Amino acid sequence: MEDYIIEMLHITKEFPGLKANDDITLQLRRGEIHALLGENGAGKSTLMNVLFGLYTPEGGEIKKNGKTVAIKDPNTATELGIGMVHQHFQLVHNFTVLQNIILGAETVRGGFLRLEESRKKVMELSERYGLKIDTDALIEDITVGMQQRVEILKMLYRDNEVLIFDEPTAMLTPQEIDELMQIMKNLSAEGKSILFISHKLNEIKAVADRCTVLRKGKCVGTVETASASKEDLSEMMVGRRVDFAVAKEEAKPGQTVLEVKQLNVTGKSHLKKAVKNISFDVKCGEIVCIAGIDGNGQSELVYALTGLMNTESGSVLFNGEDITKESVRKRNMKGLAHIPEDRHEYGLILDYSLAQNLVLKKYFFDDFQKNGFIDFNAVDEYADKLIEKYDIRSSSGASSSTRSMSGGNQQKAIVARELDYDPKLLIAVQPTRGMDVGAIEYIHKQIIAQRDAGKAILLISLELDEVMNLSDRILVIYEGEIVGQLEPKSTTVQELGLYMAGAKRSDVLTEGRE
Repeated sequence: MEDYIIEMLHITKEFPGLKANDDITLQLRRGEIHALLGENGAGKSTLMNVLFGLYTPEGGEIKKNGKTVAIKDPNTATELGIGMVHQHFQLVHNFTVLQNIILGAETVRGGFLRLEESRKKVMELSERYGLKIDTDALIEDITVGMQQRVEILKMLYRDNEVLIFDEPTAMLTPQEIDELMQIMKNLSAEGKSILFISHKLNEIKAVADRCTVLRKGKCVGTVETASASKEDLSEMMVGRRVDFAVAKEEAKPGQTVLEVKQLNVTGKSHLKKAVKNISFDVKCGEIVCIAGIDGNGQSELVYALTGLMNTESGSVLFNGEDITKESVRKRNMKGLAHIPEDRHEYGLILDYSLAQNLVLKKYFFDDFQKNGFIDFNAVDEYADKLIEKYDIRSSSGASSSTRSMSGGNQQKAIVARELDYDPKLLIAVQPTRGMDVGAIEYIHKQIIAQRDAGKAILLISLELDEVMNLSDRILVIYEGEIVGQLEPKSTTVQELGLYMAGAKRSDVLTEGRE
């Protein structure tokens, strides 16, 4: 008889107009890493939220160690030894790292918090699993990758034996991903049982023992990952073969669209420069990628280019016009589009409908208003067109609450809005973050189509495969400086990694490039 620590049997979960989980059975063996794979909106996170007590299923049962359990809320799940790292972080931004980790599981004696005892345990876990943190830093001041570490430490702090990772690598650097994969293997070796949601087939092949595939709310099957190829898994996930190679012709760069001259930007903490004397250009008809380890000034550079942050000195020219001091809307009106790194903070208004979010940059156009009032019929028609074109899946179409959508479909909505704006310059930061292989294939083709239509593309990505496959030129950023310019055809991932880590530097930079 199989030794299952968790059994989810015939689980059905419905929302208005949508059956998110349709008679799904998933069984987790003790000490295994079990991957959950599926398209955006396939029901993966919903199923894990049922296990963690955030949703109550309409049908089915859950067993822990062979006994049926009723998981009414996350507190019940925690009592049962089930922990979850959520795709969208559950952190209090004005609390410190330590306060977030121990929140709800504080050590209290005599009515007083024993923070030093908690700090000692957190630091031991941090050292043991290679999750380096600053316990006194505020969440709002640390990088997205560091916030992910906090989420993982929250779970480890509670000594959970069943660990749910919902897209844990979506916001990590390649180096951090490798570290996390090793951490998961170590946890499994210690007897922890892991459920691992991911779109990344390489990661699943690297760490998972078995993989259960969902498609449109139904279970397609469970396979041993060692005997299944990436092509097999992708076909189970999307129902067709996926082309992993990015096909594109040679770039034909034209006139300079974006020109950055000796740009300096102070970091959010105002203690030091995040961007140091950077100069580069992007021409129409080419994809230029800024590559680097997260936290080396990419965010501040993008914020300065898009108007979300002021510059200290230097200039930003758009089609020869100085836009350094222009507002976000004026930059947009000139033809700048932006796919942001944090879709919740800068990409969407979560309490707006999908239709309202899709028209955020156009609602004041004549097509969408009459006598100063928004024409919601026109907005809905426009939204329906984008929903169909970009395969944005939600429970109620254009009227869906954006907050209720899966992360991948939220990302699709942003990509649809920005590309349909017909930009002259697209600044795309992690454009395929949290997307399945089918959606990634589609978005990559759309970005290349934009390039071939004569648009200028500035890509900022932490995915080395994406950097190597999409870029026409690669600029490497390290500690706020451009330390090298590489040609994708004549470099390797290993060489790129040396530049990203600061171990190598080129004297031939982009300033003064013809």
